[in-house]
Amino acid sequence: GRRCNRNPSFSTDQKSFTMMRNTILRRAAAPLLRRTFSSAPEAAASGMTLNFSLPSETIYAGAKVSQVIVPGAAGEYGVTADHVPVVAQLQAGVLQIMHEGSNEAEKYFVAGGFSITHPNSVTDISCPEAVKIDDIDSAAVSSAFEAAKSAFAAAEAGSADQALAQIDMEVNKAMGSAVGLSL
Repeated sequence: GRRCNRNPSFSTDQKSFTMMRNTILRRAAAPLLRRTFSSAPEAAASGMTLNFSLPSETIYAGAKVSQVIVPGAAGEYGVTADHVPVVAQLQAGVLQIMHEGSNEAEKYFVAGGFSITHPNSVTDISCPEAVKIDDIDSAAVSSAFEAAKSAFAAAEAGSADQALAQIDMEVNKAMGSAVGLSL
């Protein structure tokens, strides 16, 4: 057959896999690119339903809200009534909840988790941890970031301890950013 000289280190199987993966990703993303906003005015008028849960508590169950802004791992995005169905991994960041009749968002810092938006204007958000932005102590975040930085430097390169310290640094940096700190 024909040889591809662009990258001789890739085998034919790797090239086929890469092309197939790229095609699948393009096809999976196409519906999202076509419709990213609500399309039914009557659905938007009735709002959307939010279920927001942690392992230790349920923050909202069946709450009617107008919008949720989600810190997705692929980027921040907003969800309103009649949004396209989507499943997203959350990154450490600020989850914003816009309640009906309010212009100010209720903000939570989330350490990660998942968001599942269903076709019936219901969004389920499940996070291992969440804290209201107003309840975050800036000094404690700075201290935790410095401790994680020290643990990272002291850990053996490539070890599980170093990986955990890096996660702690990233989460504390994101939390600091949420309260206006530059770490």
